[in-house]
This record gives sequence, C-alpha cells and structure tokens, in this order.
Amino acid sequence: MNLLMLSGDSSVAQGQEGAFSFMLSHFSRYWQRIDILTPRAPGAQARVLYGNVYIHPSPYSRALQSWYVVRQGRRLLAERPYGLVVSHDFATYYNGWGALWLMRRRSEPLVSEVYHVEGFPITSPREALWNVMARLYLPLMGRRMTAMRVSGAPSVLAILKALGVPEAKFLELPSVYLDLRAYRPMPEIAKTYDALFVGRLASNKGLPLLLKAWLRLVRTHPRAVLALRGDGPLAGWLSRFVARHGLAENVVRVPRQHIAAMPALYNAARSLICASTVEGNPRVTLEAMACGVPIISTRVGIMPLVIEHGVNGWLVDRDPDHLADILRALLDDEVLAAQVGRQGQIAAQAYEAERTIARYAQAYQDLAQKTRA
Repeated sequence: MNLLMLSGDSSVAQGQEGAFSFMLSHFSRYWQRIDILTPRAPGAQARVLYGNVYIHPSPYSRALQSWYVVRQGRRLLAERPYGLVVSHDFATYYNGWGALWLMRRRSEPLVSEVYHVEGFPITSPREALWNVMARLYLPLMGRRMTAMRVSGAPSVLAILKALGVPEAKFLELPSVYLDLRAYRPMPEIAKTYDALFVGRLASNKGLPLLLKAWLRLVRTHPRAVLALRGDGPLAGWLSRFVARHGLAENVVRVPRQHIAAMPALYNAARSLICASTVEGNPRVTLEAMACGVPIISTRVGIMPLVIEHGVNGWLVDRDPDHLADILRALLDDEVLAAQVGRQGQIAAQAYEAERTIARYAQAYQDLAQKTRA
C-alpha cells in the first residue's frame, strides 16, 4: 500500500537527522512507497530515504505551498494508487487547504493530523491570525476528512470539539517515538546544569514565566544555573532580561547539537522545564524523562496525561512563584529528585519507538482497508 503525506517538516528534504527522519526509518517498513511533499527550505532537494520514501520539496515560497500540494499531488495520484492521503495541519493550514482542493473529487481517505491548535490562547498578533485560520479551516476539514489523528491531549480535544470537529472522527495515536537505547540514564555524566530548557525561543514557550521564576530561585540559590538550548525571535529579549537582572552567571545558552548528542545534554541537567502556553506533544519532556531527568511542566498537551504530580514529574501553574517553589524543593532534596526521575523513566517506556510506530502504521492501514471495503 502506498501513502501520500503532506508535511510541514522540511528537515528530511534538507538531509537532516531528527525526529521525523527517525520516525520514517521505522514507518517505511510498513508501506510499499511513501511520498512526502514538504515546503521549500535552504538546501532542500528531492531525496529517497530508506529505499521507498520519496521526498518532494516545493521550489516555491510557503505562500504557494497549497498550490504546490495540489499541483504535485495530482501528478503523484495520476502515477499510482494511494491507500491514504495524510495532511500535517498547523498554524495557517497550508497543507490542509491544498488537501481539501486536491481531494475534492477523489475517494481516497483523507486524514488530518492535529497535535495542537495554535492561537489558543492568544498571546500575540501572530497567534491571533492562527486563531482566525483555525476557526475557518478546522470545521471544513472536520466535515471532509475521514479521520483526524490526535494525541489525546484534553486541552486540544476541547478546542477541536468547540470548533465543530466531530468527536467520532478522532483517531487517538501517540506522536512521540523514543529510541530507548539512546534516551536512557547516563550516571557517568556529571550534572552541569540545575535546569534545562530545550525549544524555540518563541512566544508560546513561556520564556517570561521561566525567567521570572529563575530570578526568584537565585535569591535563595545564587549559584543555580539554567541552560537554554534553542534559537528564535525572543533571543534578543532573553539577552536583555539576563543583562538587566544580572543573571549572566545563572543563565547560559547551549549551542545547538546534533540529535545524537541530546541524551548526554539531558543527562547533564538536574531537571527539565517546559513552561509553554500551548503544546501538543512536547517531545523534549518525554526524551528527558526517558533519561531519568525530573520534569516540571505546565499543563499543556499530553502532559496532564503523562505526569502524575509529585510522583513522576511536576505540573506547574503559570505562576513564577509556584515554579520557583517546585525548583527549590527539587534542588534541595536529591532523594526526591532521584525518585521522581526513576518514575518518569518508567512512564516514558510507553512511548518506545518500534511499538508505537507499528501501532500508528497499523491504524492507518486499517483505516485505508475499511474505506476501500
């Protein structure tokens, strides 16, 4: 069976090793052929991965991605049969708009993958635009699609239902796949950082909450070090905050590493913090949990489903005092930190890659067979 996938991730077209390419290395075993359309990106080019995964990057800007999906999708659909067409949907939904037009007179099942809905809550003009796009797009896709793959995050499901997506079309499947041979505790690595943040320096990542909490923490723990690994539009704001509050010794930037170096980075931290305002499946939290690193997270995405507060991690309010209090408790009690880290590692086993990806592939093949029958 062949699969046509409309993706917003250009990393595979750029030849980068990452979460998407790792998933495809397993997922490809379950399909005769996978064709993936991606947006244009620096260094992107047509590639063949794992012998049967064909990458088709757009030569046009993202503003024309919907048109490219229709144009290239029609060509591929004319060349061979596909059991399923999958659209990765987020933000402005350029894949989905193209998919709706591409599939309007076709009978192949169409699946929308939605892990989080940008623009809820609205925290910037950009989120306001995404909010409008979600309200326009999701009700239309909800009527046309065969199924919507979701992670089961309560906050995301509530938004989708409120926007008119039929609950009967939800297909709950995890979208985090952990290579537990790589992501594991490494006791030989010294704890260099008291806390770690991994992610884009963007408005939805909760950086003001994180930095305000850290400012409170260093009043009682003046040598505490927070490491931030990531780049993004708030890099300038971050530098100014650190300079204004004299945190140069307490907040350090970690350069971007190859994916193979991430387990060692997690193991070098006493905790990992996710302070986001909106997420679907914050992968870094589960990767760190698999490494036995205690997690502190806001109640975003699947975190309320994964974390049992105080047992295998901590769920924090969007309150810097609350976050600072939890950090103090963690840093002051090494026994508690180790115990929570061990329980987090156990919880992360549920996302082992081979088993989770096999379930993903089988669910899609069952959907295609059911529709065909």
